[in-house]
Amino acid sequence: MTTPPDPALARAIELSIEGVDQNLGGPFGAVITRNGEVVAVGQNRVTSSADPTAHAEIVAIRAACETLGTHDLSGCEIFSSCEPCPMCLAAIHWARLDRLTFAAGREDAAAAGFDDELLYRELVLPLDGRTMPTEQRNRDAALDAFRRWREKADRIEY
Repeated sequence: MTTPPDPALARAIELSIEGVDQNLGGPFGAVITRNGEVVAVGQNRVTSSADPTAHAEIVAIRAACETLGTHDLSGCEIFSSCEPCPMCLAAIHWARLDRLTFAAGREDAAAAGFDDELLYRELVLPLDGRTMPTEQRNRDAALDAFRRWREKADRIEY
């Protein structure tokens, strides 16, 4: 017997279907809640907004941050229609969301043509082993920004 989805997860799935039907982008939806109340929703809008970062989770995180007036979404949960890609998973961590719940897995997304496996493999490779030519330059010059950050008395932590 299948467990009925949480209402927020059910809504994320609905958003993914609506997005497909409306040609917004890929079949992905996300809902962010705090104390059980919906704070923000997102649908994949990659093709309709010509923005490769407009994944459902990113759209929802941006909306939640705007609604709550903060970059720190501690105390919130995210529900996604599918296991987040590496970019979205990183954003979920950076936003300090307390919990992630998803429905379909990354294997399901791959079977539909959304294969992020290359990204999962690339993340652990050394620079010279990656498929995209990658090099590090001018590290010493760039370190000045980090020094200034550490010394900045009025910085806003995140």
